[in-house]
Amino acid sequence: MKPQKHANIPIFIPHLGCPNNCVFCNQRSISGHLDFDAETVRDEIENALATIGERDAEIAFFGGSFTGIDRSLMLYLLGVAKEYVSSGKVSGIRLSTRPDYIDREILDILRSHGVTAVELGLQSMCDHVLSSTKRGHDSACAERACNLVKEYEFELVGQMMIGLPESTLPDEIYTANKLCEMGVDAVRVYPTVVFCDTELEEMTERGDYTPITNGEAVLRTKEVLKIFDQRGVKCLRVGLCASENLSSDEAVVGGANHSAIGELAMGEVFFDRLCEELDSRADQLLPGVKIDIFVPRGATSKAVGQQKKNLLRLQQKYFQKNGIKAVKIHEIDTLLGYNIKIKIEGNGGDPQCT
Repeated sequence: MKPQKHANIPIFIPHLGCPNNCVFCNQRSISGHLDFDAETVRDEIENALATIGERDAEIAFFGGSFTGIDRSLMLYLLGVAKEYVSSGKVSGIRLSTRPDYIDREILDILRSHGVTAVELGLQSMCDHVLSSTKRGHDSACAERACNLVKEYEFELVGQMMIGLPESTLPDEIYTANKLCEMGVDAVRVYPTVVFCDTELEEMTERGDYTPITNGEAVLRTKEVLKIFDQRGVKCLRVGLCASENLSSDEAVVGGANHSAIGELAMGEVFFDRLCEELDSRADQLLPGVKIDIFVPRGATSKAVGQQKKNLLRLQQKYFQKNGIKAVKIHEIDTLLGYNIKIKIEGNGGDPQCT
């Protein structure tokens, strides 16, 4: 039996509960909602349930710092969501919040209302980056929050960012490793986008900040994805959702806002893996051999690359110069993540797999 597909029912609570204006943040733009009406939440859930079919679903409170909103509003929203958990219509509740809005009282409330996952904004674990972005807490606070969430046995998702002010690739590699050490079950990776009406836009205009390009974001994201893959941490998403309507000139003034930035970064991970395997078997890349490349189910487009970029690079680097014409890519269920297998046949040799 195939595993049941998962769906989130997103309820956006833009900028509610957040006392600090981080330099990169304009949650009114990010969520696509200018106002929030708690009375419409039940209708939003019902409408979503009518469209998701048989998929396993969670109600997901995103957009603001959920555990920092007005306590009566938080309890009301959790109460509504718990009704759907109790009835079996959804399997749980997830929410996003800040590390400095996590304590035992909050976690007791969340557990009693059927919350299953807590997503923490762990944009960086480097204090100089947190300071430069006016995040409002330090890395020690983030670590304490993670430890508490894990103690209460919630699923812990870490949301980190790429290309923040004063952040370098080594800083981001450090953050990725630190998130793994703190026991995150999954991550989201967000290359920095410069939104209108943010301090980051002003910093850009003054020349105090240079937005990260799509190309830079892809290469830096690739490196943290490798770390998460090596440590067995699932990446739920790279980049902002297309449904959040962020591509218009009115909302964004710069940064890594490519609609397929995640696909591009994942494609680079696959390209590096393929090169590593082919380099290790260079003596077998002889004229006339047949090469079969096996990738995880659903990963062909990432392995091949957008507009067949990876395949074309492999052709130029390995296959054409060695007179190899028979190359096929297959999907198999036994591979996960960015794992691949390569089988080389021909020239009298036995098939060999890696």
